[in-house]
Amino acid sequence: MSDKPTFYITTPIYYPSDNLHIGHAYTTVAADTMARYKKMRGYDAYFLTGSDEHGQKIQRRAAAANMQPKEFVDQIIKSFKELWKILQVENDDFIRTTDAHHEKYAQELFQQIYEQGDIYKSEYEGWYCTSCETFFTELQVGEEHVCPDCGKPAELMKEESYFFRMSKYADRWLKFIEENPDFIQPESRRNEMVNFVKQGLEDLCVSRTTFDWGIKVPFDEKHVIYVWFDALINYISALKKDDNSLYEKFWPADVHLVGKDIIRFHTIIWPIMLMAAGLPLPKHVLGHGWVLLGDGKMSKSKGNVVDPVILCDRYGSDAIRYFQKREMQYGQDCTYSEANLALRINNDLANDYGNLLSRTTGMLEKFQEGLVLAPSAGTDFDADLIQLAKDTPAAFAALMDKMEWANALAELWKLVGKANKYIDDVAPWALNKEGKKEELATVLYNMVEVLRMVTVMVAPVMPSLLPKVWAQLGISERDDLASWESLKWGLFPAGTKINRGEPLFPRIDIDAIKAQMEAAAAEAAQEEAAPAEPEPEIEPLAEECVYDDFAKVDLRVVKVLECIKVPKADKLLQFKLEMGGEERTVLSGIAKFYQPEELVGKKLILVANLAPRKIRGIESKGMLLSAAIGDKLQVIEAPDMPTGSRVC
Repeated sequence: MSDKPTFYITTPIYYPSDNLHIGHAYTTVAADTMARYKKMRGYDAYFLTGSDEHGQKIQRRAAAANMQPKEFVDQIIKSFKELWKILQVENDDFIRTTDAHHEKYAQELFQQIYEQGDIYKSEYEGWYCTSCETFFTELQVGEEHVCPDCGKPAELMKEESYFFRMSKYADRWLKFIEENPDFIQPESRRNEMVNFVKQGLEDLCVSRTTFDWGIKVPFDEKHVIYVWFDALINYISALKKDDNSLYEKFWPADVHLVGKDIIRFHTIIWPIMLMAAGLPLPKHVLGHGWVLLGDGKMSKSKGNVVDPVILCDRYGSDAIRYFQKREMQYGQDCTYSEANLALRINNDLANDYGNLLSRTTGMLEKFQEGLVLAPSAGTDFDADLIQLAKDTPAAFAALMDKMEWANALAELWKLVGKANKYIDDVAPWALNKEGKKEELATVLYNMVEVLRMVTVMVAPVMPSLLPKVWAQLGISERDDLASWESLKWGLFPAGTKINRGEPLFPRIDIDAIKAQMEAAAAEAAQEEAAPAEPEPEIEPLAEECVYDDFAKVDLRVVKVLECIKVPKADKLLQFKLEMGGEERTVLSGIAKFYQPEELVGKKLILVANLAPRKIRGIESKGMLLSAAIGDKLQVIEAPDMPTGSRVC
């Protein structure tokens, strides 16, 4: 049994999306940075990430792609793992909520909480956002009935459900937060959650019956467990995949690292689930800010690319990792633009750190034939630099331990700045010219030693930097000089021959990036200002009919349950529709105007008494109403009416 201290950090398990962006990368890189740092400090650290694969949204997207849900998510998970590899993320485990051990433990926990009376059956009626997999009140969705988080239409749901007695634990939760004020970080998030609970905590709907892609409720297989109740359990189920040894070693988690948009799930629902189950609560939940774009839009044509794969290919993953950790202040949002990224790379990495490395190795080659000599006679400027180098590890560690990564890097870069100023103050070129070889040797040794210490401390943020620098400093075989314990002044071995290399961070032409962005913005503005195309002429009216003829047409409100493309038919979509409890199959030639997934969940108008007809071997029972003019077409919707309602 190891006597090392332990550290368990998690990210949220991400929804399988084709659009992993720099925000996802921020959370995962932050957790990876923290795990690397703790391992460097001698901890037995465990870092968990993964994917959240159940729920109505996945089932609908899979149906639209004409695939089974598991088959659908399998292909996307590959992109997750590839991105983490590109970003040098070294997670200790990757959990999927479709893993057998997760499903087993989720059912066990649900059963336990049910048997003690904290889960009961009732009926849910309210608003649900499929995109966010979240329930909302009438007040939250407003008159427009849109999700307050993502802005997409919310659906009115009415179904038999099981409920978790959240309200029972509200006072206990408030007492816990009062006794553990640093459980929710930063303070602003804690205050927000406390105010939320004090306004009154409702019981949580924890099962669904309108779809079946999820973990079955163990005692009622007509129900599947609500995706968020299922997903949160991963933090423990990942530790129980073989036996209880990992759980006993690492639980409770030291940190759940999440974006502020899902802080409520992790700081209210999850702790109350654990209270009900009689399990220890995690020690901290940190809700970091968002990575925002200046204009709120993601557009490659504007040059503000936020695809982390493209950014890593362009600038290197070390630079992207550094930018993320340096730019976002603790608990706050940060604004991303490619110009900001380039500026940070130029200033911090090229001008400050890169310049220190280049000047140091250049002068060693020029003045001492590439040899690092032992220090002897000093200068008046040595003491301040050496003292700052000795003090920096403790100051850096204090901020890293609090997960204030931006402040920690700012503290570290004070030493980089001091070293560059030291070079200007002592003027090694002048010492060489004056023949002061001993003073010169000391100055160059001090520069190398600062470089070594800074590189060790920044290694958790920029993992591939250290081996590159060690190669230039001639110490590639000296792993002992890369440990946290080596952060003591004067350990660099005298007599080492350096191997000067190419600059690690070439300067970026910021003016060229800004010009590209301005040109793209001007082009977009020009397109917006372009005169609108003339409206197409309205088709002439059909021949007049009498009311009795029109009254024969039975128009009904239907809900789209599934929508897929008909194989080998470019124009046809196949719909599965619900109409007052009845299900129908209908074909419609609107594939040119809609992607199948766009239509799932919508309430449309159906000509319900049209004689059935077979198209490509599929019987179509009815016709969906659309409005068309020129080359534009839009289906007619009735979002607020129950299915089966007659249109008259």
